[in-house]
Amino acid sequence: MIPSIFNDVVGPVMRGASSSHCAAALRIGRLARDLMDGSLTEVLVEFDVHGSLPTTHASQGSDMGLFGGLMGWDAADEQLPDSPRVLEASGVKIQIETIDVHDPHPNTYRITLKNASETHRMVAISTGGGMIEVQEIDGFKVELGGGCYTTLVYTDDAVPLCARLADLPGLDEIIVHEEGEGCLIEVRAPAFLEDAVLEGLNPKAVKRLSPVLPVATRKGIRVPFSTCEEMLAYDAGQDRPLWELAVDYESERGNLSREEVLAQMVEIVQVVRRSIADGISGTEYEDRILGHQCARYKTKMEDGQLLDAGMLNLMTVYVTALMEVKSSMGVILAAPTAGACAGFPGSTLAAIDTLGLSDEDAAKAMLAGGLVGLFIATRSTFAAEVSGCQAEGGAASGMAAAALAHLGGATLAQSVAAASMALQNCLGMICDPVANRVEVPCLGRNVIAASNAITCANMAIADYDPVITLDEVIETMDRVGKSMPREHRCTGLGGLAITKSSKDLELQLCQGCSC
Repeated sequence: MIPSIFNDVVGPVMRGASSSHCAAALRIGRLARDLMDGSLTEVLVEFDVHGSLPTTHASQGSDMGLFGGLMGWDAADEQLPDSPRVLEASGVKIQIETIDVHDPHPNTYRITLKNASETHRMVAISTGGGMIEVQEIDGFKVELGGGCYTTLVYTDDAVPLCARLADLPGLDEIIVHEEGEGCLIEVRAPAFLEDAVLEGLNPKAVKRLSPVLPVATRKGIRVPFSTCEEMLAYDAGQDRPLWELAVDYESERGNLSREEVLAQMVEIVQVVRRSIADGISGTEYEDRILGHQCARYKTKMEDGQLLDAGMLNLMTVYVTALMEVKSSMGVILAAPTAGACAGFPGSTLAAIDTLGLSDEDAAKAMLAGGLVGLFIATRSTFAAEVSGCQAEGGAASGMAAAALAHLGGATLAQSVAAASMALQNCLGMICDPVANRVEVPCLGRNVIAASNAITCANMAIADYDPVITLDEVIETMDRVGKSMPREHRCTGLGGLAITKSSKDLELQLCQGCSC
């Protein structure tokens, strides 16, 4: 799939501690629900003992996301934290087991779904930032990202249907899967295959899976560039701002007008504003480590009781507010992930408010940062389970640096340099959530993402030399992340997660709960 800023980088708007756990699980659940035509009586979820999910599925929101998706809910639904109870109360039997299968990806969901008349199986992975890939359905190897309308036709003979589909206009792709007996024909299109097309062919079953991403995938997508080097060549020395180049990309990728791209980002900025306001006013949630702290910081800042850090102090307020909303299961923007939801948007809006600029200016800055995130999504990952916190907090810092440099009047080259320097400073950062909650050290690392970003933005504007190109840093980031020990990649098996204080907190928080 060709990445989209709105699919892969700036979004989804969601509830939950982790986008790679909660939002991705919800999307997997939505597709699984469609596979069962919305009718469920039993659900078996299996996690590989060697992956990240056995220790984190309850505390980081995989359960609430998956079960919310199985009920067809949206990622921002206010009922989401209660989804496991609601699903069981509806009469669905839920079973979660840990198995030893050595799945290649640490975020692998093996799901068996049953009702009175049928059983289906799905294997899917969360690839980071809420993005997913369904890899197997009923034993057939597939590659479904949830970006288009997908009609699945089960049949003993694929030839008659393929012959009929060959002359049908408007289809994006027809894929025939053959595994043992029978065939699965996968039809991707802007709309579902109509029943009339199947008339007389007597398929064994037909399933229709709705898209779960905001920007559709379609046939023949072309984008103007996919790396920073290609972007600079595309700009051809015009020195256009990053946000304009982002609009060029997203317009072609999403088949959207330039006005629609900017308007969509303005709406996202307004979501972040509401989240910041909610965080400052105060949040409550029982299953959390840290309480409400940002208002006290704000008061001391306004009373002149803090060291003078300029714009960074307001950034700390906004970043903390967003992290507190996330920890209370409020609505946040995953940008690029829920665990790193605050560093990029929080620092950007703090700069906007300090400079007295508009939400449209904020949207342009977010597009500038989103384009840096797009380069990361194209060449690497936002999944801490794959590459550690450098893939989340580090990526967010690089994105924020580009956004802040733009707001500071940087040239295109300076904006890119800011992102490169910020990412260089975050290489090798481990993911070691205390008590399996995405709060400590996550809050501090989101603040560090902001402080690193504003410093690197200023250094770039002052023409500091990044030395290493942004593309090379992203390649290095990917290589470093994949070479990190498994214990340091969001498993709860290393770093701060295994300190005595962390273990004591884990026991305290888990008393009387299902985790």
